Amino acid sequence: MDKGFAIQFAGSFAAVALLVALAAWAKIAKPMSPLSEARARALFADEFPGKALDGLWVTNDGRGALARSGASALVLCEVGDGYAARHIPWAQAVAASFRDGVLKLDLADVSAPRARLAFDSWPPAGVA
Repeated sequence: MDKGFAIQFAGSFAAVALLVALAAWAKIAKPMSPLSEARARALFADEFPGKALDGLWVTNDGRGALARSGASALVLCEVGDGYAARHIPWAQAVAASFRDGVLKLDLADVSAPRARLAFDSWPPAGVA
């Protein structure tokens, strides 16, 4: 092994190590604080301007929310280091699978195919 090969190998190794370190650092997401009712209302107002909320339920873990607006259910779920907002028919939200404290909503969207929202019970009492 000659000196030129050793220098080239060491330089390549250092460059690859630097790129791996940069990729690892870039993937570190900022931790999000749990979603509050006020923040959920603000996000819904931003995503669905002009829609009045008839009811709002924030998940137990603060990772999502569900709101009723007329015949629509507005869904807010955590995706990566942000939130995805989608709307589905209210009847679909009421009829969704609820097991072990988790409501599973099929959003029929490629970028956010389903939402898993943690509630104590579903549907809420007095709402159908």
